[in-house]
Amino acid sequence: MATIDDVARTAGVSKSTVSSVFSQKRPISREVSERVLAAARKLNYKPNYWARSLANKTTRIIGLNMPGEQVKFSLFHLSLMNGVLSECSPSGYRLLVNALPHSYLNEVPNLASEPVDGDILLDPKEGDNRIAERIRQNLPLVVVGRPPDDFESKVSYVDNDNVANGRKVTEYLLLLGHKRILFLNASQGKTVSSDRGYGYRRALEAAGVPFDPQLLTYKDPEATSSAFGYSASKEMLEKHPDITAIITDTDKMALGVYRAAAELGIAIPDQLSVAAFSDDSVFAPEFKPPLTGVKLFSEDLGREAAKLLIEQCSSEHRTVKRILIPTELVERGSCAGAPREITIHRRDEG
Repeated sequence: MATIDDVARTAGVSKSTVSSVFSQKRPISREVSERVLAAARKLNYKPNYWARSLANKTTRIIGLNMPGEQVKFSLFHLSLMNGVLSECSPSGYRLLVNALPHSYLNEVPNLASEPVDGDILLDPKEGDNRIAERIRQNLPLVVVGRPPDDFESKVSYVDNDNVANGRKVTEYLLLLGHKRILFLNASQGKTVSSDRGYGYRRALEAAGVPFDPQLLTYKDPEATSSAFGYSASKEMLEKHPDITAIITDTDKMALGVYRAAAELGIAIPDQLSVAAFSDDSVFAPEFKPPLTGVKLFSEDLGREAAKLLIEQCSSEHRTVKRILIPTELVERGSCAGAPREITIHRRDEG
């Protein structure tokens, strides 16, 4: 196997010149570069990636950290990854996706640190150790979502305005005449659930509708979104038949609501309106009627996050930046004016 010494000898240059041609750490004339590359091709020489990374103290890899996600990613995650990749490729970066669950990371204290130049973190939550750890390491970092208050002024992030989103969807349902609106929110402790919940409450208060804490529920972190949507909505609709509209955190959660409504004999949207904080779902064919949702433009979120991170990786002076991506409420067939009452027909009643 050819070595860097063999290439230097064949090209008639020093070993450091060969190294500089491949690393591009210092300018080398075009004539010399072509001679070195010709020698490398002749000898079938390829530089050792990890040795070069150790020497340069860079890997040209950025991480996308979203532990806890299932292997089958939602369209939101796939679109976000496409946005990240659209910036990685032209800049010569590879992408390492980390979907290890939190429990695994916590149970393996000596797990080696990831071979990345910087990280994009998803789903920030209160007391997020991932953010604290990367700040301690002085590792370039961008968060997708609003960081917890302790870190908001310390790290760059890209997000939607989730307070405004929570308010926008609630106001839309209020304008349709709904007053008893169930909100199946993301897990408690996540900043996105806090922001959307706050927007939901503000919309109710502005409309003079009393806030009922029973109607703001949070997903069990261990449950799947569809299972939680089904069980929570079925329980609440049976307990509170005056509920006429449901907001869900995701389209997967909305699928569970559709299933519960069908079992209870509740027609969507004639008797129950449903809206979700997601759009362009891979499950779209399963929603009958089509689901009203908020278009989050996840590809733009990923693209802007990657731009910020690559900028940080390329500079010794890091500036904390915040970028908000606009959203759009897309009206479809799952929402209508509030009915006067809901009658529940259980299938076991015959």
